[in-house]
This record gives sequence, structure tokens and C-alpha cells, in this order.
Amino acid sequence: MTKSKGILNFCDLLCKYAQTPKEEALDGSQSCRTFIALYCTKKKSLVHKNMRCKDKVFKTGKEKK
Repeated sequence: MTKSKGILNFCDLLCKYAQTPKEEALDGSQSCRTFIALYCTKKKSLVHKNMRCKDKVFKTGKEKK
């Protein structure tokens, strides 16, 4: 786990807590990378993709798919 100090972080799929939403028709998710929402497993809710995030933790090589 790598947490950057002093760097402004944004919510994206590089975070270990971020997933594409499970609901199929939600904002175009699972069809392409133009979706605007991610599911945050830490917050247990949908969040705006590219929203500022103080809790971002980058995925390690083992966590990346």
C-alpha cells in the first residue's frame, strides 16, 4: 500500500478501495471508461470519479487486475 503525502489525490481505479459500480445501467459503468461514479469500499457508497480524496491508497502489483 502506498499513500502519497503532499500530493493531491483524486478518486480513480488506481485506488485499492475503488471499484466500478455493480449496478449495470448506472451512468454507463461497465460499458466504457466514460463513467462518472465509482464505488468506494472504504466509504461503502458511490463517489464521483476524479473527486479529491484524502484516503486514496494506491493498489500494489498484487491488487491490480
